[in-house]
Amino acid sequence: MNDLGIGIVGCAGRMGRALVRQVIATEGCVLVGGAEHERHPAVGEDLGKNAGLGQLGLDIGQDAVALFETADAVLEFSAPDATTKHARMASETKTIHIIGTTALDADHYKIISEASKSTVIVAAANMSLGVNLLRVLTQQVSSILEDDFDIEVLETHHRYKLDSPSGTALALGKAAARGRGVDHDQRAISSRDGVTEERRRGDIGYAVMRAGNVVGEHTVVFAADDERIEISHKAGDRRIFARGAVTAALWGRDRLPGLYDMEDVLGLRGGITSD
Repeated sequence: MNDLGIGIVGCAGRMGRALVRQVIATEGCVLVGGAEHERHPAVGEDLGKNAGLGQLGLDIGQDAVALFETADAVLEFSAPDATTKHARMASETKTIHIIGTTALDADHYKIISEASKSTVIVAAANMSLGVNLLRVLTQQVSSILEDDFDIEVLETHHRYKLDSPSGTALALGKAAARGRGVDHDQRAISSRDGVTEERRRGDIGYAVMRAGNVVGEHTVVFAADDERIEISHKAGDRRIFARGAVTAALWGRDRLPGLYDMEDVLGLRGGITSD
């Protein structure tokens, strides 16, 4: 089988550079190009040099259409509106599209879902094995504990992160809501300020911190009177997300068109069972 040709949208950002390094380091795939928006200062630079590697002979371009036409799979951690635009391109070119973009809303997912009728799309707020395992565990624990256990999702990221709560934190909160069999949006409390009312039974709260260069830390707390359960994940390097994205691209080459997530890629869709 030929190596999978992979392109990267947003290749000059922090995550994009990590993706470049991961593709180069992974057997079974080859980097075929990268694109940035036309005003990005890195346009025209060598893709490898920009990522802290040697010269690769591939310049950072600004033509996303050409990238989708060339690549077998395109990896993308960018902005929601750009992502939906590229999902349509992937649909037209039948290119595997791996989406790690956060802050996607229902309207964005509607466009992505429509595009997936013609190609393989894997979309996930977090691509790491550990976080997706945490999500499965959160749903299972939530399904077992009664609502006298309050649920709080705590997350910390670097100072540059724009969306809050993080996409991963929201995914964990939604997993807790599924476990409880409740509507997440009706139960979610994303901020508390000033004098507030007593915490309602069954709410799912979020607490957010932005500081330093923290890659990502998430903890789900289940707290009742006199006891507390905490399950956590801490990311030390963006390469764990890059590794997951490349794994998803290689997984996607043998799949029928459709919208998948990392639980599909990692075989966690049925949850965790024990004999």
